[in-house]
Amino acid sequence: MAVRRGPGLRTRITLLATALVAAVSLLLLWLAWVLAGRVAAGVPALPPGTPVRVRGVDVDSAKLAEVLADDARRSVLIAGSIAFVCVVGATALLAWMLTGRVLHPLREVTATAHRLSVESLGERIEHRGPRDEVAELADTFDAMLARLQAAFESQRHFVANASHELRTPLSVIRTELDVTLADPNADEAELRRMAEVVRAATLRAGQLVEALLLLARTDGAGVGVAESMDLAAVVAGAWRSVRADAERRSLSTTFHDAPAHTIGDPALLERVAGNLLENAVRHNVDGGWIDVRTENGPQWTVLRVSSSGAEIAPERVAELFEPFRRGGVDRTAQSGTGLGLSIVRAIVMAHRGTVVAQAVPGGGLAVTVQLPVSP
Repeated sequence: MAVRRGPGLRTRITLLATALVAAVSLLLLWLAWVLAGRVAAGVPALPPGTPVRVRGVDVDSAKLAEVLADDARRSVLIAGSIAFVCVVGATALLAWMLTGRVLHPLREVTATAHRLSVESLGERIEHRGPRDEVAELADTFDAMLARLQAAFESQRHFVANASHELRTPLSVIRTELDVTLADPNADEAELRRMAEVVRAATLRAGQLVEALLLLARTDGAGVGVAESMDLAAVVAGAWRSVRADAERRSLSTTFHDAPAHTIGDPALLERVAGNLLENAVRHNVDGGWIDVRTENGPQWTVLRVSSSGAEIAPERVAELFEPFRRGGVDRTAQSGTGLGLSIVRAIVMAHRGTVVAQAVPGGGLAVTVQLPVSP
């Protein structure tokens, strides 16, 4: 931790205010000294030999003006010095007290920052004083702490879920290997079966790792590549990779592929379309339906993927965008990574777009993505 060098802000402000008042007071004292001398020097001259007594002392009338000027200057100097000391002392005390009161929220900010840790991000300054610049700083610091707390909690939750998801295929691999190696009579068929199970588990683990890397790359980041493209063409390309699964499950599909131009990263937007279509196929019911629409508006390009499927409670639809949520149920699906809609949301937000989901009456989900027509 860096060590503060030199006087603090409170001391510097107090010294500055005191020095400024002292300089002004000295200037006023000098002006009073000069004016007192000039006023005394303007006394009318008296005839020579006229007796004059000043403060109990006889003075030659010829030197009366000079004596009065010296006496006036001396009086101004004495009284002014006393006033100077009082004013400078009062200024220093007042500046010290006021700066201490004004800078108190700053000390609270510093103390809170020193106390902060991952376990104490819930602390807040909650400044109650006047709504000035210092209060604005305290409020900004509280808002920053709220964002940090949300980010840490999200990260902790994400890491815990990711660890759980990765543990499953690794446990499958370890169990299969242990069982097969413990069987001295394992034949070729048993070894092939074990190899197929291990291969499927490693494939699932690889898909999960790739999805995690993609989510980490896009979540909260901007878009590195910006090209003009047609979302209808992107959807057509993504559909080719899931068409066989859709036909195998006898899903009826409807495409309203009107031209929908936008600006963005082709690879990332293809992943958006691919994830939405994969979810529509994977979480559908045999013999169900899929409806895909692309629209081009004056400001927004729209991609909407609707499909039949299991019934989802409307209050749980928003949870589907959280990592490792599938159909409103945590980590219970046997396929997929549970990151599809999380990746969609991260990519869409990186493109400064919006994504919303709605439960379809009778079962299913409709996801609408809006992307800006121009950057």
